[in-house]
Amino acid sequence: MSRFTELACYGLAGHTDQPRDLLAEARRAEELGLGSVFLSERFNVKDAGVLAGAVAAATEHVGIATAATNHNTRHPLVTATMATTAHRLSGGRYALGLGRGFAALFDVMGLPRVTGAQLEDVVGIYRSLWRGEAVLGHEGPAGAYPYLNQDSAFDERIPVLMTAIGPRSLALAGRIADGVVLHTFLTDEALARSVATIRTAAEEAGRDPASVRVWAVLATVEDSLPEELRLRKLVGRLATYLQGYGDVLVAANGWDPAVLDRFRADPLVQGYPGAFDAIGTVEELTHLRDDVLPADWLAASATGTAEQCAARVLEQLALGADSVVLHGATPDELAPVLAAYSSVRAVTRDLPTNPGWMS
Repeated sequence: MSRFTELACYGLAGHTDQPRDLLAEARRAEELGLGSVFLSERFNVKDAGVLAGAVAAATEHVGIATAATNHNTRHPLVTATMATTAHRLSGGRYALGLGRGFAALFDVMGLPRVTGAQLEDVVGIYRSLWRGEAVLGHEGPAGAYPYLNQDSAFDERIPVLMTAIGPRSLALAGRIADGVVLHTFLTDEALARSVATIRTAAEEAGRDPASVRVWAVLATVEDSLPEELRLRKLVGRLATYLQGYGDVLVAANGWDPAVLDRFRADPLVQGYPGAFDAIGTVEELTHLRDDVLPADWLAASATGTAEQCAARVLEQLALGADSVVLHGATPDELAPVLAAYSSVRAVTRDLPTNPGWMS
């Protein structure tokens, strides 16, 4: 079986109440040749460290990425320890992914909102600890820490991924991160522009712009899936993003804000009791597809036959991404796409197993 080191899936994509399912998914991803398994975090049964440990124990070859957790939900020494544990447990296959998260959620949790300055500061702390250095008398945007230390014998090579969508976050990631995870439902133009922003920021920071691994994230919904599942994974997922942070996604794509206003004003959307990708019915999702969401917004994805989905993956790579996360589908659901992709794959070299490294 060929290993597609440039491709990944998400483990436990979307909503779940059975985290144990990740074990079978991770083994299946490895069996199919997917290069990495990405892991999102939710404050229910999707703890980033536990999930990373599970994938490390269940597999031998796939890369593992936390994409993403938030630095403000754990003490930096705890996060650094989680990362070094996953790093050694997996034999160097682990990448720590960080993101800004949701300001409104942090407000109700009583946590400080995440800023770019905090992220830059805390990444410096992690890297110092991983080099075996003690952090003494630190006072910075990420907090005040009199003394932090893991082990003076450490010399751990752990990559840091950053999730980014807006231009400032993309530029920050280009300056400090080893890899960048873009957002789902980016148009081709937005993808190319995001890659250029990252590369330019890296170069201006004195880094080799080609050393930053950029992951496109492509909603992949192949025709053989049942209609309700296709609607949930495509229409429901985009609608859920628009519910949560539509302004950011619309701005990133240069979409018309008036369309977002109409989406929010729709009687179905107003006061909707949950996320559309979790509880939306066929009737509700069909209404959003046919009467509310523009077709070109939904087209920022991979849909149709397995061959059409594979062609879209190639397009993402041609637009400048180094790798592609096939988003929102389980490994079994991706099997036809991977079979089609294997016959058209145009990658000239394999990337490292660890999803945070380019070399």
